[in-house]
Amino acid sequence: MQLVVARIGRAHGIKGEVTVEVRTDEPELRLGPGAVLATDPAATGPLTIESGRVHSGRLLLRFEGVRDRTGAEALRNTLLIAEVDPEELPEDEDEFYDHQLIDLDVVLADGTEIGRITEISHLPSQDLFIVERPDGSEVMIPFVEEIVTAIDLAEQRAVITPPPGLIDESEAVVASSRDEEAEPEGTAGKSGEAPKGEGS
Repeated sequence: MQLVVARIGRAHGIKGEVTVEVRTDEPELRLGPGAVLATDPAATGPLTIESGRVHSGRLLLRFEGVRDRTGAEALRNTLLIAEVDPEELPEDEDEFYDHQLIDLDVVLADGTEIGRITEISHLPSQDLFIVERPDGSEVMIPFVEEIVTAIDLAEQRAVITPPPGLIDESEAVVASSRDEEAEPEGTAGKSGEAPKGEGS
């Protein structure tokens, strides 16, 4: 099975390095020296990673055969694709690959059906489940431990305990504008450690 693990960005310097937008929680495994990756568009690859380093918080890669800025710029926006065994699991038991989460049923602790996961959105702060409701509408559920209490792959379901207003807007608690000490609407407390999904 193929998973998108990164997207190539701008060239960095003049020796063929490129910036990379990482889309995997295991860059050391997927994007290490010697890794051979398929590409989209396919004609650009396969690409073999020669070296990698972190610079100013961004991953920089150099590929075999790419020696100058012109060659690096030609790779811009190329997707890097790794071949992954469908049975393979992340090393951390609280992490999951996107393909394991897509199509899981989302239910409350009492079994009430909320919908089905159709997409995983990877944001800088956390991951989001995009859940399609039975009526066709969508709701976004943060993939954090306070809300997603269990992932049961055997039963193909995710159990959630949503705060008021996340699923049903009519239950939302709105701060009174007359109370000057009230927190502004939309603020949130500290979130828990977010389980991670690998980009697909």
